[in-house]
Amino acid sequence: MSSSFIVLAKCIVFLYLVRGIATKVEYTNINCTSLDKDFCDFEYCFLKSVNRSYKYMSLKVNLFKIPVTNVKVNFSLLKRFSGYKPFLYNITVDACKVLRYPKSNPVFVWFHGLFSKHSNMNHTCPFEHDLVVNKLSGNYVNTQFSEVLPFPDGEYLFQSNWYAYNVNRAVVNVYITLASEFLKN
Repeated sequence: MSSSFIVLAKCIVFLYLVRGIATKVEYTNINCTSLDKDFCDFEYCFLKSVNRSYKYMSLKVNLFKIPVTNVKVNFSLLKRFSGYKPFLYNITVDACKVLRYPKSNPVFVWFHGLFSKHSNMNHTCPFEHDLVVNKLSGNYVNTQFSEVLPFPDGEYLFQSNWYAYNVNRAVVNVYITLASEFLKN
């Protein structure tokens, strides 16, 4: 009886000292590839580490044949086990339709919400300008992972294939690590 009381007391002390568990997102790599250089090309695509705790990513793709009126996107989430394996989501959507009617695909809306506030890709078709994601910080993505839809710890790959007029034009791969940390009082 006394050993179970000691275990219970340790649990109460632990819960008192630890306020909660938070997920921390850290970018590890980004890779942008243009598959049709006559249609589009990346002006830049990089991660920038400002200090130990603040990293952001930025990318800009120049569109050479505008306006673009037909866009499909394939988003996949892969988790590293022994190599990257499919994890949870692999969807292809008509981006023009979903941006017009966001309730038609909540999974795409969640993926799009990861970068939409830091991008000029937040309107429906046609796209008549270069596409930019500017200074998307790990802290912003962290909010999406911890508050909106919690994920287990691990190494992940967000793979996105961007189709225009049913031809794969670009691939953007973002590698992240999720790690839980304990918050103390």
